[in-house]
Amino acid sequence: MQLGIDSFASSIADPVTGVTLSHAGRMKNLLAEIELADQVGLDVFGIGEHHRREFLDAAPAVILAAAAGRTSRIRLTSAVKVLSADDPVRVFQDFATLDLVSQGRAEMVVGRGSFTEAFPLFGLELGDYDELFAEKLDLLLKIRASEFVTWTGRHRAPLTGQGVYPRPVQEPLPIWLGVGGTPESFVRAGQLGLPLMVAIIGGEPRHFRPLVDLYREAGRLSGHAAERLRVGVHAIGFVGKTTREAADDFYPGFAQTFTKIGKERGWRATTRAQFDATRGPTGAYLIGDAQTVAEKILHFDEALGGLARITFQMSVAAMAHEKMARSIEILGRDVLPLVAKALRA
Repeated sequence: MQLGIDSFASSIADPVTGVTLSHAGRMKNLLAEIELADQVGLDVFGIGEHHRREFLDAAPAVILAAAAGRTSRIRLTSAVKVLSADDPVRVFQDFATLDLVSQGRAEMVVGRGSFTEAFPLFGLELGDYDELFAEKLDLLLKIRASEFVTWTGRHRAPLTGQGVYPRPVQEPLPIWLGVGGTPESFVRAGQLGLPLMVAIIGGEPRHFRPLVDLYREAGRLSGHAAERLRVGVHAIGFVGKTTREAADDFYPGFAQTFTKIGKERGWRATTRAQFDATRGPTGAYLIGDAQTVAEKILHFDEALGGLARITFQMSVAAMAHEKMARSIEILGRDVLPLVAKALRA
């Protein structure tokens, strides 16, 4: 199983100190965090995509390319690339270029995203939400499969055999499908034989097992080998020296972010009791000391029938860079070996 980190490059006031870093300062820290993740042996680092004031990840491929020059082995991926709001030709070109820059370490997780601000920004109709994604995913996969592409759709000018360049080091360039809780998305990933990245940000992982089984069955019925049907999980997580320290460090920023998002979406206010329950033994949050988090990862693996990857979303909580760096170190140097040893056994 691979372990990694996802970041939204958040630029939010620290709820403890009240300090908001400059955007340049936050980006400097983010690149240092990716470099550290590489040094401590983590497998993958992902950058999300948003077009909001509080996030700096509007151009994930640019951030990942900067990170490529400072790392040597860690895989670099989107998390997720909002494919519905972009041109698949440009998306492929960006990540193929990243693959060349990183010497074959680029990946994509593509999805529809959990925010909708990109649609009016780029002149798209929110009513076309599903059709845009299906059409653009179809084109992206055709570009990946062939240098010269003939394709026709409703939301983009047709391609009539043009070449799409550059071509990546990896053939094929890895593309995962990022999903939430919609059964149709799980079936689509299985039918296409794409690896699946499931965002689990609440509840209990076991509740996603029927959807993961649906994905695997759709893949089997479509003739895809079981080894192609890899499942990953993107979950909120943070590691500290002790479980209490991890929870106390993470909660203030977590509550600040989710209370703001909750107001936009009509959710109930975030509470410490809810947070503590969800970081419990069967809940969705991977928060605690190294042993606690390792055991929780193994629980995820068992509950979902075997996982290829888990990525920790740490940046939903504003936090001092020093605390983030310490968590990354513990994840790589302590949690990763514990999980690897348990899986070997």
